[in-house]
Amino acid sequence: MQAVPIYGQPLLLVEGKERVLVAADLHLGLEHELWLGGVSIPSQTGKMLEDLRKQLAEVKPDRLVLLGDVKHNVPRTSWQEWKEVPSFLESLALETKVEIALGNHDVGMAEMASETAGVHPSTGFMLDGVGYFHGHTWPNPSIFSASLLIAAHLHPAVRLMDPMGHPQTRSVWIRANLSAEAGGRHYGKAIPPLELVIVPAFNRLCGGLSLNELTEGERGPLPTLADLSQARAYLMDGTDLGRIEEIRSVRDRQRSAKTR
Repeated sequence: MQAVPIYGQPLLLVEGKERVLVAADLHLGLEHELWLGGVSIPSQTGKMLEDLRKQLAEVKPDRLVLLGDVKHNVPRTSWQEWKEVPSFLESLALETKVEIALGNHDVGMAEMASETAGVHPSTGFMLDGVGYFHGHTWPNPSIFSASLLIAAHLHPAVRLMDPMGHPQTRSVWIRANLSAEAGGRHYGKAIPPLELVIVPAFNRLCGGLSLNELTEGERGPLPTLADLSQARAYLMDGTDLGRIEEIRSVRDRQRSAKTR
């Protein structure tokens, strides 16, 4: 089993018996929330569909997994989402089989997906020996029989100072191991030290959560379930930034130098 980022794109290719392309946190309809706040941005749904279809044509996967938060607005669904999400999924279904793992923003997704996609619970599902779940809730322990876990939800990023002393936030891929201690506390039994890949947000309008500045308890169980301090972060171009713990130390030294 191999999981390889599509460099330059927030997409993951998982290769086993099937080739599975993974995209997460599309947040279609985010523009409606921005509009309610007084910010007018054209819908990005068409652009994201174009980008995904281009990658599907190049990669030619057997399936596309949308790893949660396909839509954005909660608890209500906006008129924009009712208009754009079903046709978005129908267009993708013409290219390949589509699977959706429900995220915390995906209220009404089962109805929107209709017969165009397989819709799976937020606690996760198994496909070709890989466990997929969004990450806002604890996964079903049955997926710990997988050879690899893939999650999203965090919009992972790191935040560092550039040479001029200005903070820069960059989206990253995360490779971590499960925390056996945290898993044992929640499930009441030991869990295997599986590798977990955390996928960046596909929607570039989404903010990123700086994992080197993460406060304990933020963003649900995923930062607890994953041993993030020992996790490695990779930029979109594949650059290995090292362990989160090391990146945090660099950030602390930069802050100390700035205050002198």
